[in-house]
Amino acid sequence: MTLHKNLVFGVINILNNIFNDNFFADKAIEKGLKSNKKWGSKDRGFIAETCYEIVRWKRLYTEIANVKHPFDSKKFWKIFAVWAVLRGIALPEWKELENTPKRKIKGKFDELSKIRRFRESIPDWLDALGSNELGESIWEKELSELNKIAPLVIRSNTLKVTVHELQSILKDEGVESKKINGYPNALLIKKRCNLFQKESFKRGFFELQDASSQLVSHFLEVNPEMRVCDVCAGAGGKTLHISALMKNKGKIVAMDINKFKLNELRKRSNRNGAFNIQTKLILGPKSIKKMKGKFDRLLIDAPCSGLGVLKRNPDSKWKLNLEFISSIRKTQSELLKNYSTLLKKGGKLVYATCSILPSENEIQIKHFLDSKEGKKFNLEDEKKINPSNGFDGFYMARLASKPTC
Repeated sequence: MTLHKNLVFGVINILNNIFNDNFFADKAIEKGLKSNKKWGSKDRGFIAETCYEIVRWKRLYTEIANVKHPFDSKKFWKIFAVWAVLRGIALPEWKELENTPKRKIKGKFDELSKIRRFRESIPDWLDALGSNELGESIWEKELSELNKIAPLVIRSNTLKVTVHELQSILKDEGVESKKINGYPNALLIKKRCNLFQKESFKRGFFELQDASSQLVSHFLEVNPEMRVCDVCAGAGGKTLHISALMKNKGKIVAMDINKFKLNELRKRSNRNGAFNIQTKLILGPKSIKKMKGKFDRLLIDAPCSGLGVLKRNPDSKWKLNLEFISSIRKTQSELLKNYSTLLKKGGKLVYATCSILPSENEIQIKHFLDSKEGKKFNLEDEKKINPSNGFDGFYMARLASKPTC
């Protein structure tokens, strides 16, 4: 590989936005790629992949480079040099890379690779938390998987095409894919590309959605006659899937506290041809008072630490902290207690997170079932999906409301 200086400057500018200005990695990369329209697809691929790689291994690389936050240009060049040396890339004779200690970098890498928190590039507190909750062997296995690159998976929109038809359409657009056993609407894209530019996406034939995430809507067990509520709908990935499973019939109320996310959901609904969705902005307790006992199914896709999706959001581990996780557990508990009242007697709710921590998952469900509100429910089924299965880590529990309560 030959390095080009303008591309490296592009990488460093993006890393500055992520590490110093606290941008989310995906937004910083999107912004950075828009800054130079002359970059081709290979150039853009190099910049995006390099940025994600350095974000993923931030702790390891900064330790080897012996630099600490805040990072100036000189420090970023040292971090970049570590990345290049460890990947076996020849360093050009640029003044920014002069006197790079290649042998020392490799020796330090060998030394730090014996220590898990450096080898897996993770904060001490998070390493301790995961180990305490999951046990050493499981945590080590999942950490290793979470540092891999996430596969690119899409969900066929069955309101418009079957998965077989979509696969054929994508092939005509130059995109090779394969079906995934156990995931009826999913296709694994073999080679990464900008799918948003494909005509098939613009026509609403598919959505980007990880395979594990696609299982949640199936787990809800909906049918076309039902009234369904998606409590934390966000921009509506699972809402749209539920609409397809309901064959555009019945009624779905998609709620969220963020207006801009619901606006995005409406745009996506139009593109998908999903017309059984009503959006509702949550402004406070009064927003749901009149909705109690109205729904056959309830999805609580709760806010969480996101530890199950670190492979696609590697910057999350540098933004998380114990205070946030403690706060989010309280939010999860409140969502279960407050929104479970929206179910009809005999209805079912699914509580889901993209976390792998028991304290956000099965322990949260146990506490709810022991509460006054939870005594009206039975745990019908639960599913834990570990990142080591190849896709995102997820947890889902289906609770059935007791008909007599």
